[in-house]
Amino acid sequence: MNFKSLPQLLDYFREEKTCIEYYEKIRWNGKPVCPHCGNERVYNTNRGYKCANKECHKKFTVKVGTIFENSKISFRIWFAAIYLATTHKKGISSVQLAIDLGITQKTAWFVLHRIREMLKDKSPQMLGENNMVEVDEAYIGGKEENKHLNKKRSHENINLTNEGKPYKKKKIVVGLIERNGNVVLKHVPRADANNMVAFINKHVPKGSTVYSDEAAVYRSLHKTYTHDNVKHSLNIYVDGNVHTNTIENFWSVLKRGLYGVYHQVSDKHISRYLDEYAARFNTRTLTSQERFDKFLVDSESVLTYNELIQNQ
Repeated sequence: MNFKSLPQLLDYFREEKTCIEYYEKIRWNGKPVCPHCGNERVYNTNRGYKCANKECHKKFTVKVGTIFENSKISFRIWFAAIYLATTHKKGISSVQLAIDLGITQKTAWFVLHRIREMLKDKSPQMLGENNMVEVDEAYIGGKEENKHLNKKRSHENINLTNEGKPYKKKKIVVGLIERNGNVVLKHVPRADANNMVAFINKHVPKGSTVYSDEAAVYRSLHKTYTHDNVKHSLNIYVDGNVHTNTIENFWSVLKRGLYGVYHQVSDKHISRYLDEYAARFNTRTLTSQERFDKFLVDSESVLTYNELIQNQ
């Protein structure tokens, strides 16, 4: 199989049996393993498998222990959702996904969040070992002048809106991008040195070349890295190799997606959306099938509906 479009994918995964066999090969390489205890000796049952370990002896299917666990949606619909969510450059809303796949908006919302759980980077990426790294922060949220009067910040109490509700500041996202490489994102509570520099130290090896703008939070980077900045305040945006245009280009895609497709994102879930955009960008050189298979390999993440809506 080498699908390059959604119709080709659906033509191949016409039967549920084909989907199960394909996923079993991706997850287990064709040899079932008990997700409860890791035992490789299992029995076939009429609905899946049963562990041969006497201390475990539990029944299971290939869905157990993955984003597909306890889902009544067919694999065919799941695979189509994964394809759409990972190939649309700016993402796809739950409303649109529900229309495209013939499911409810509530189900589509849950499916998309489970897919984002699958797209989450399982280990910290290290950038800057071979190429230069750019760092920058982005502020996510509507412009103050575009808000309705009752939604604007009160002049009498800066912590409240004009209608008396708590005022929500813009969300701060720090990003690292390696030129011709990958991007790493994080939602931080404040754009201070503690949050920003700690994030850089986690993902960039000492001695690497790091470029930023002239923000004060980056002044200490020269102690650990080969650091230079570009003077945006002087209308200087490129000085030889020194610029942050790569990360700025990424911010444009991220913001257009969040504003144009999702419209607004809560503090609780913004990290999931960042995982989604980073995963799509970091697999931009792969074919549709290579990307699809890679994400299925990382699908062993369980996320329940109650976990999603808790403190919503």
